[in-house]
Amino acid sequence: MTAAADTPSAGPDTPLSRTAASRATEAIGWRLLLGTLCASVPVDSLARAVQVAETAVAACGQDADGHLRMDVRPDRVELSLQDRSIATVTGRDTDLAHAVTAELAGIGAAVAPTVTSDANPRPVQMLELAIDALDIPAIRPFWKAVLGLAAEAGDDGPKSPLVDPAGQLPAIWFQQMDAPRPQRNRIHFDMAVAHDEADQRIAAALAAGGHLVSDAEARAFWVLADAEGNEVCICTWQDRDERQAARAAERAAAEAERGADSAVSP
Repeated sequence: MTAAADTPSAGPDTPLSRTAASRATEAIGWRLLLGTLCASVPVDSLARAVQVAETAVAACGQDADGHLRMDVRPDRVELSLQDRSIATVTGRDTDLAHAVTAELAGIGAAVAPTVTSDANPRPVQMLELAIDALDIPAIRPFWKAVLGLAAEAGDDGPKSPLVDPAGQLPAIWFQQMDAPRPQRNRIHFDMAVAHDEADQRIAAALAAGGHLVSDAEARAFWVLADAEGNEVCICTWQDRDERQAARAAERAAAEAERGADSAVSP
């Protein structure tokens, strides 16, 4: 796995850490969701949406096909940027986000706010499904076949996530179970939102009859449930880099300790 850089200056095609990708684009309104830079541009007609789409493609130039994805609607154009060959955000993607934003300003278009409001009832978000399993390699082929999914670029291991080649269905990832849990649902939703939208989204869910199951992993995710216990996680990119580094350090320390014990064993 390629190490992620903490700053965009590491090179245009170097994968960026979540923190670096977010910092590079937060001020211009793009948000990092599930390893993808996302933005929504409000429009008032399909003709205007096409103009916005053409402007974004032109701004990306020869990199458009390999990085830019769009969903064109009469009321909005959803934009996303990611290096599709490695399924991650690179310095080139943050540069493209700035280029697209600047070109859109030239035609009087702008990225929408990222927090829910009366004027912006649906900010950028992405959905993925999580399936708990005891034997992930045994069930992964079924979900790949039945939903017509594919391996993510560069990651086709027996426990790896699955994605829709057309980019329309939610991705699926598999959560390893240590023991059967028949008393709870084994499939749950992960709703990725902008980091500055999370608190408001959680408050709205609680006000609508939900309850907080756990905030032990906040700000990476909060577990909520409806009145009957069906769960959903509200997810952001925050704190994930730090927790990943901490887990890696713990594993390294444990391996070093095992090595030391082996060295002194008779």
